Amino acid sequence: MLVMITGAGGMLGQDVCASARDAGHDVIALARAELDITDAQAVGAAVRSADPDAVVNCAAFTDVDGSERESDRAHAVNEAGAGNVARAAATAGAWTVHVSSDYVFDGLGTEPYVESDAPRPLSAYGASKLAGERAVAAGAPDRHTIVRSSWLFGAGGSCFPATILRLAAEREQLTVVDDQIGCPTFTGHLAPALVALATERRVAGLLHVTGAGRCSWYELARELVASAGLGCELRPGTTAELGRPAPRPPYSVLGTERDAPRLPAWREGLAQFMGARAPAR
Repeated sequence: MLVMITGAGGMLGQDVCASARDAGHDVIALARAELDITDAQAVGAAVRSADPDAVVNCAAFTDVDGSERESDRAHAVNEAGAGNVARAAATAGAWTVHVSSDYVFDGLGTEPYVESDAPRPLSAYGASKLAGERAVAAGAPDRHTIVRSSWLFGAGGSCFPATILRLAAEREQLTVVDDQIGCPTFTGHLAPALVALATERRVAGLLHVTGAGRCSWYELARELVASAGLGCELRPGTTAELGRPAPRPPYSVLGTERDAPRLPAWREGLAQFMGARAPAR
C-alpha cells in the first residue's frame, strides 16, 4: 500500500515512516517544511497528487504550556489542520489515522479512561486535541481511526526521558513530580500499531493505545537515572510546586473497551530507548 505520513519529521512521524517501510509499504513522508497541514489547499493538492491508500497524521502542535499562550495556533494545527488532512484523505478514498492525546480527559478519575468516557480537557492543548478529534470524525466520517495515546517518548526527538538524562548528567539533584500518573508510550512500539491500523487492521472510530502499565513521572525518571548509571539524586515533588502554566491531568491512565492494539510494557520501551541512545553516549 501507499501510505502518506504528515508530520514525518517529528519523533513519532520518523518511527511511523520506518515502520511503514519495514512492513513493505511505499511511503510518502511529508515533514512540516514540505506540507503545512493548516493550509487546506496545499493539503488537498498533496493528497490528490499522491493518491495514497492511507494517511497517518502525526503533525501536531505539542507544546502544552505554549498552547496556553498560543491557543489560536494550537487550534490551527490540532483542530483545523487535522480536519484538513481527514477531508482530503476521505475525498481521495484513503483511510485516515489520527493521533490524539490523554489530555482530552481531566484526570480526576481513579480508573483507566476508556473510549466511551466523556472527555473534559483542563488545558488549551487538551481542548485543541479534542476539537481535532471532532474535526477528523466530521471530515472522514466512515474512514478514520483516532488513536489516543499518552506520554510519548522516542529516540528521534525531544521528550521527557531525553530531558531527564540530560539534566541528571548536569546536576547533582533533580525534583520530579510524583502526583501525575500515566502510561509512558515508546514511539517505536506505537508506530507499528498505527501503520497496521492504517493498512490491514482498520478499526473505525476511537481507540486508546498506550504502553502497558502505569507510573508517575518521578518513577519514570528514577528508572531512567538508574538505567543510565547516573549519580543524580531524585526528589519527588508536586505539580503545584512545579508551577507550570497549563494544568495537567493528575490521573492520565488510558484503558480500552475495544479491539485496540496492545503494546509492550513501558519498561520494555524504555530499554529500547536507552539502547537506541547508547552509541551516542
